[in-house]
Amino acid sequence: MKRFMKVLGIIVVICVMFLLLCYVNHRTQSKKEEELLKPLGKMVQVNQNQMSVYTEGEGDKTLVFLSGGGTCSPILDFKSLYSLLSDEYRIVVVEKFGYGFSEIVDEERDIDTILAETRTALQMAGIEGPYVLCPHSMSGIEALYWAQKYPDEVSAIIGLDMAVPEAYENYKINMAGIKLGQFAAKLGITRLIPGIAESDAIKYGTLSDEEKEIYKAVFFSRTATETMIDEVTYIKENAKIVSEGKIPGVPVLMFCSNGSGTGWDEETWRNVQRNYADNCKNAEIIELNCSHYVHDYEYESIADEMKKFLQK
Repeated sequence: MKRFMKVLGIIVVICVMFLLLCYVNHRTQSKKEEELLKPLGKMVQVNQNQMSVYTEGEGDKTLVFLSGGGTCSPILDFKSLYSLLSDEYRIVVVEKFGYGFSEIVDEERDIDTILAETRTALQMAGIEGPYVLCPHSMSGIEALYWAQKYPDEVSAIIGLDMAVPEAYENYKINMAGIKLGQFAAKLGITRLIPGIAESDAIKYGTLSDEEKEIYKAVFFSRTATETMIDEVTYIKENAKIVSEGKIPGVPVLMFCSNGSGTGWDEETWRNVQRNYADNCKNAEIIELNCSHYVHDYEYESIADEMKKFLQK
């Protein structure tokens, strides 16, 4: 028993030293990355906190991009797509609290609060509607609720593999895995995992070398934030609220991935989007043979289809 306790003690000391070294390295690297973390957009005040709103281009239509859950750098994540659209339309990317350059907050993440914050951010940035909402993944719930609650503010929805309420009915959230990811991020263990900061936007998009470095710096400062995790804990309840409302009557264009990388069974993911499109009065669905972050893979074809849709 004494020998066992001695070995156990040595293992514990080694683990503690390893975690300490990871944390010290993380803090050192984070200090060096501060120069890369200058906001790319405009910072506006929402409920006493700073939120990032990025704009680019001009046009008679305003496209508002809303990121999926856990996407650390929405501005750069969507860039490959919106850079092909900003010659004809006004582009807006709202980075919710806990994402990108926006502050991390510990507040309720119910659907009404999230939507109120997004609308306030646009108002503070001087961006008026109506808007064409372009949600990715989990933000599909927010976009649909927006069209339900404020139909005059939404002229159309273009879903970038967006989630719909049905997707969350039987979905089991792995909170233990999410919390483990948060722990690893806070201690800097993620820095030791090769390629973990190499997002689809970096690997397959059109970001410059400088933008790739900024994306990585944002990744290490905005992975599994408290705000993101709070948002996940509310998503099933938020989806239920949207499911109880009417399906919006605005035109809808849905780009659907092959289901890979969504966390759902691939066919299930496609079917819930097909079902939603079938129940809409004015919806079109385009199925793509690529992973969940469709705008980082098929940005050229998506941009072309978006222009055709918006011209109608």
